[in-house]
Amino acid sequence: MKPFPKIELHVHLEGTVRAGTLREIAKRNDYALPDDLEALYAYRDFTHFIEVFELCAGALQRYDDFRQIVVDYAAEAAAHRAVYLEGIFAPGLWRGLDTDEVFSGYCDGAVEARELHGVEVRLTPDIPSVYSPDEAETVARFAVAYRDRGVVGLGIGGLELPSEPFASAFALAREGGLGSVPHAGELAGAESVRTVLEGLGADRIRHGIRAVDDPGLVAELAGRGTVLDVCPLSNLRTGAVASLAEHPLPQLVAAGVRCSISTDDPAMFDTDLTRDYEAAGALGLSPRAAYEAGVAGALCDEGTRARLQAVGAAYHWR
Repeated sequence: MKPFPKIELHVHLEGTVRAGTLREIAKRNDYALPDDLEALYAYRDFTHFIEVFELCAGALQRYDDFRQIVVDYAAEAAAHRAVYLEGIFAPGLWRGLDTDEVFSGYCDGAVEARELHGVEVRLTPDIPSVYSPDEAETVARFAVAYRDRGVVGLGIGGLELPSEPFASAFALAREGGLGSVPHAGELAGAESVRTVLEGLGADRIRHGIRAVDDPGLVAELAGRGTVLDVCPLSNLRTGAVASLAEHPLPQLVAAGVRCSISTDDPAMFDTDLTRDYEAAGALGLSPRAAYEAGVAGALCDEGTRARLQAVGAAYHWR
């Protein structure tokens, strides 16, 4: 049987670059990486992971780097029968990059990805949590400016810090027609999920698994139909869960919360889209339910959503 179609709503494009390609990009940019890059991927804790992520992301410096990694990941995802992706990227203000070059590279890569690999790609830039409110607003303005080129939402990434300083940036994004897709409830508790729902108007939540600690919040998420972007193997690799057997996904699903499945940073977590869907399946989430949650949570236009629904309807799910 043909592999079932998949949707991925939570993948950091900087974390998709396989080690060999990352070394090639670093070499052409005269950027130093450790010889044993893979050894860095044994994370001591979440803070260590963020340090490694920033080190690897630093190799990406030019328009062609950003364009290439979108196209390369679309090819990889297509091999796992992904039909729709929402790619996350950090604009790199702290590294002095040309922000237009960053956005243009990713947006042009999304167009090329569709042309070459048949995967619809939309983009949801992240505000790193270390940014000031002014820097966050700068990112929001760029995101709105690139809305017609495939940017559909705005998020916050990195350590889950209080989100209140970013409220004005998210207000700008909403006024400009973008969705709100912040990280919350990965390592921080259920209150971080409630905070982004109420303070940032979250349309969807990246991770959100610690909502399970607050039954009232879980019921609210189910009632709202809010989709959580769950990344089982990422949660294991970063220590957000001690083992897959302890993952909250089964409780969330049993309570009626819609959960999509994603890889988060596949190259850095030694995973791929098939393996994360298999992990979710072992935890009781059916591929069809994951796909339908992906359709519901996607920030795409209604024409694209209808096509995704048609793909799901045409597949003979077991």
